[in-house]
Amino acid sequence: MKKNITYSTLGKRADIGEMVIYRLLPNALQKMIGSFFFLDYIAPVLHSEDEPVKNAGTGAHPHRGIATLSYILAGEDEHFDSVGNYARVHSGGIQWMKAGKGIIHDETLNPDTFTHSRLTQGFQFWINLPAAHKTDPPEYIAVQGADVPVAELDANGSWLKVIVGGYMGLRSVIPDYQKQWLYHLHLAPNAGFSLSLAQGEESAAVLVNSFAHINDVKINSSEIVHFDLSQGDIEVSNGNDHFVDVLLFGGEPYTEPVVAEGPFVMNTQQEIIQAYHDFHANKYGTIDYSIKS
Repeated sequence: MKKNITYSTLGKRADIGEMVIYRLLPNALQKMIGSFFFLDYIAPVLHSEDEPVKNAGTGAHPHRGIATLSYILAGEDEHFDSVGNYARVHSGGIQWMKAGKGIIHDETLNPDTFTHSRLTQGFQFWINLPAAHKTDPPEYIAVQGADVPVAELDANGSWLKVIVGGYMGLRSVIPDYQKQWLYHLHLAPNAGFSLSLAQGEESAAVLVNSFAHINDVKINSSEIVHFDLSQGDIEVSNGNDHFVDVLLFGGEPYTEPVVAEGPFVMNTQQEIIQAYHDFHANKYGTIDYSIKS
């Protein structure tokens, strides 16, 4: 039985420079899906030749109580943080940072200087950590595209990449602290795919390009689709003469209290106050940009 679609929406625009950004979570109908608390979709943009590459990032800022995850479809994501981590991840790669008890980071998505492409496209999630892990030491993982687990689905080139969680014996290296999953489905022309989910799992899909039918409803590019909590299937059908890409994500509901303010997501207002107090007391450290050299 197919799961019911409860809504679909484009979300709010939150553009930065030439980047076209759709803020899909939170939205007017949904605060979070599983432990996924925030989602920006950076739609594909072919940047102008005179747009400068941002060599120092988009601006240092703090986080606490969450993990951030950037999945880069096209471009180059550069990361600095106050724990001393630095990495550049190219198209197909993942950057995951557990803010835990507090970190300052600086991250930017540029046209890919490695391939000399002017195209950027990607996703950024905030993943809400359980209370038991909100004050863990910060961690960071960079995964290049060739190292992301991928399941071949048919002889026509369809595949599914495991960004978070597991699928058919494959497992992402990204840690999870409750049941959660994030997949990139690449579906061949006239092909279909079905994902079965248990009762009570929260789930959603984002169409990355063109259009597709999801549970018999036509969904257009950049739309987020939310499903009900019933046991059932998410079925994707590609009636185009080209490949389509769909992001599928969800997991068990986050059942603890959620208090969010600015870059901090905690369980109580007092914890938010403490997060700001520690930040202004310089307990999150500073970024040493010379690590890049």
